[in-house]
Amino acid sequence: MNEILDALYARKSMRAYTGESVSTEKKELILKAACAAPTAGNQQLYTILDITDQHIKDKLAVSCDNQPFIAEAEIVLIFCADCQKWYDAFVYGGCEPRLPRVGDLMLAVTDCAIAAQNAVTAADSLGLGSCYIGDIMERCEIHRKLLNLPDYVFPAVMLVIGVPTQQQLERPKPKRRNLKHIVHENTYRRMDAAELQEMLASNAGQRPYEDWLKAFCNRKYQSDFSREMSRSVEEYLKVFQKKGGIQCAEN
Repeated sequence: MNEILDALYARKSMRAYTGESVSTEKKELILKAACAAPTAGNQQLYTILDITDQHIKDKLAVSCDNQPFIAEAEIVLIFCADCQKWYDAFVYGGCEPRLPRVGDLMLAVTDCAIAAQNAVTAADSLGLGSCYIGDIMERCEIHRKLLNLPDYVFPAVMLVIGVPTQQQLERPKPKRRNLKHIVHENTYRRMDAAELQEMLASNAGQRPYEDWLKAFCNRKYQSDFSREMSRSVEEYLKVFQKKGGIQCAEN
């Protein structure tokens, strides 16, 4: 293998940091790497919020499922799916654009995810640890106000980055699924109960598979934060689905 593949295979989420500072130069390299990512039509359908205000970090640590390490991270980046800036540009330029719709949002979210993964890879190459925070999609009313988000901007991806502790460096990376269960040739192949158990059995460890699966279902899929995430996303989608106009890009 080469060093890029080695890094991709070894990279893991790191949730504890030493508190050492990260230089401005390294942060800029990470942000430039993010912006170099593939993007639909070279539109860069995202805006990256560089959270440097400790007060905002502290609030995010609470609103994003009470995770204190968010407030302790040296770098906190929020990748917002941005359907607002192009709409505004079209209006300012004398076009007569339609309102952004759900399809535009999905494309922008994809742009966010690609850019964020470039940032993760860049951070790793600089000896830094990172962790995705999916909870940024929760509690939309709080986050829209906290981050001053207009109607057609959605907080899709959040990254925290810092110098990892030794314990985090030594922690084993969770095992991924066998390729045969993840990669389907040409068309989707729905797996039966036996294959799904084969795919997931290693997660159960010494516990009976059914016991582990029920516990995992309750902890993740049935959890309050999962339900809140769905509610928040649905609330945002109402903006993209409404038929009336909104006031934006006014002179």
